[in-house]
Amino acid sequence: MTHHSDQRAYFFKIDTTIKKIRNALQKRLTEAGFDLTVDQWVLIDHIFRRQGISQNELAELTFKDPPTVTRIIDLLEKKGLVERGPAAGDRRKFNLFLTKAGEATYNEAFPIVADIRRKGWGSLNDSDYQHFVRIMDSIYQNFT
Repeated sequence: MTHHSDQRAYFFKIDTTIKKIRNALQKRLTEAGFDLTVDQWVLIDHIFRRQGISQNELAELTFKDPPTVTRIIDLLEKKGLVERGPAAGDRRKFNLFLTKAGEATYNEAFPIVADIRRKGWGSLNDSDYQHFVRIMDSIYQNFT
């Protein structure tokens, strides 16, 4: 017997919505003259919020594999936006920090990100947000 959710392509809805948001954000960042991809922005955002985060923690938070995070950090470092500092007690590990240029980029790009978030949310209200978070958390937990 099939379950009613077997017929609901919720993954497709989630995936296409994410792609639409990413494309809109990438377009706005590019139009504003930022030499940043959405994935680079995501790492900058997390580093801004947690200065000194390790690359492994960053990979876990962003659900990216460590080699991908290393590659993106290498690019951000070449752009002068991120720097690596040695981790206390372990010379093999590095902690990540935004440079002054990285902080400036964050502060200049964040209004664009916030605008995309507002546009996507449109006329939805706080109750809609609570339902959305509950549903997404439930789906997430079903795979944990």
